[in-house]
Amino acid sequence: MDIRRIASLGRFKDIVMILMKYGFDDLVQRLDLSDTPIIRRIHRADQELGTYERIRLAIEDLGPTFVKLGQVMSLRPDLLPRALVTELGKLQDDVAPVEIATIHELIEKNLQSPLKDLFSVFDDQPMGAASLAQVHRGVLRKEGLIVAVKVQRPGIRKKIEKDLDIMATVAEQLHERSEDLKVYDLPKLVRVTRRNLLREIDFTREARYMRIARSYQNDESKVYIPKVYDDYCTQRLLITEFIQGTKLKDLDPQQLEAPEVLAKQGLRAAIKQILEDGFFHADPHPGNMLITEDGGLCLLDWGAIGRLTERDRYELIDLIKSIVDKDSKGLMDTLLVITNGQSTIDRRSLERELLEVLDSYHAVSVKNLNIGQLLMDITTLLREYHLTLPSDLVIMIKALMTAEGTARHIYPDLNIISEAEGYVRQLAMQRFKSRNMWRNIRASVMEFFALQRQFPRRIAQVTDMIARGELKIHFEHENLGGLRNTMENTFNRLTLGVIIAAMIIGSSMIITTGVGPLLFGLPALGILGYLISGILGLWLAWNIIRTRRY
Repeated sequence: MDIRRIASLGRFKDIVMILMKYGFDDLVQRLDLSDTPIIRRIHRADQELGTYERIRLAIEDLGPTFVKLGQVMSLRPDLLPRALVTELGKLQDDVAPVEIATIHELIEKNLQSPLKDLFSVFDDQPMGAASLAQVHRGVLRKEGLIVAVKVQRPGIRKKIEKDLDIMATVAEQLHERSEDLKVYDLPKLVRVTRRNLLREIDFTREARYMRIARSYQNDESKVYIPKVYDDYCTQRLLITEFIQGTKLKDLDPQQLEAPEVLAKQGLRAAIKQILEDGFFHADPHPGNMLITEDGGLCLLDWGAIGRLTERDRYELIDLIKSIVDKDSKGLMDTLLVITNGQSTIDRRSLERELLEVLDSYHAVSVKNLNIGQLLMDITTLLREYHLTLPSDLVIMIKALMTAEGTARHIYPDLNIISEAEGYVRQLAMQRFKSRNMWRNIRASVMEFFALQRQFPRRIAQVTDMIARGELKIHFEHENLGGLRNTMENTFNRLTLGVIIAAMIIGSSMIITTGVGPLLFGLPALGILGYLISGILGLWLAWNIIRTRRY
């Protein structure tokens, strides 16, 4: 879509006017819109706030869709500057609730039954209203259970898709016209945001995530996850067990009876999800945590999650071990494996930079080491070297940092290394269990045989391409001047050596013939050949010794 065409859209006008209101004139100029009527009418106010704070305020003015977009982007510190990620984490997601008549209509439409047949009690006053949905309390008529009813805001999907289309067009234009913004790869950022946000507004996906998270719980689990009632769930409606309690964000830590116990429970739950389960809540901030009436912890809002494979978790263990040991070489090697780092990377420079990052935490005791923040610093450094961590690993780092920050907000003296030690040791031991080793060996063997089966087909494809004249080999050489000179010198010496050998053999044959003229009773031509061969041989030997190329 051309930028001039979308400039006529009402929504685009709103977006541009808000950007101008907060002083982002340069962005509009880069979009070549400075002469359009909507731009000429905008009042440009003086701005004294920082750039990232103005971005946050502009997003809040742009409405619920952009607020959610900002929250999704705040989970990707690999794509945005750390200071901006921190500022986006402050976005306020509280919006005016949808009219109750519309909520009733949406519930009845999704469940194809009158509201009175579904609920014996339905509280018209929402417990909370956010950018994507609002939540009501109700009692299921059939089961008699108290439930939380999460209803998606009407028309939110179309609005999100329209805003995303505008964002994609603007991102492409800015990427093409602004060299200083290319480092952030805005088109990729919009694509990632689109995928994550469209997943989050599918409530059947959130219901599935909650079931998976509950399946990992056991009798020792200290953090509760509400039950999901699948018969009442659709893409736009999610009904779960109602948990009575108070959100952590609404409590003063000093009001808690056992803050240390609560902080440890929350942090251990996050570490268990990451290191043991490989399935974790992506945004465990205080607004998503509920303190229950019995003093327990309940984790809400499972729209955004992350996954780690067994290999990811082993690599994470290596990463943490290198950090604790302050081993910059081991840290670099692990990071290059994780990121599939290219051989063109300046490894020496990267190792020095990593050592500098580790040194900044050197004076900090292991007890007070902020692992999440340190991993975030490393992520920022990797971006400078154009190295990209897998997206789920980045989401894990942000989740760990959020969980760590929340836990230390409740109990500042918390030792994250101590809490993680048991899981780290357990996972490290699992790697070397005979059962796991045999499984890994078997997987490698199976992968080898799979490659072997594909090999003949791939060879046939190559030969077909050769037969059709379609095979192209891309070859690029760098700094081969020295190699070329060396090869030329080598071939020159070899050629001279062959000539000398030929002259010696020829002279020897002439000597045996006795043909005149004679010199000292021997054929003069043979003696001359020996003399020339000797001079050339001595010169060649001296040249080799002088240049030390032997």
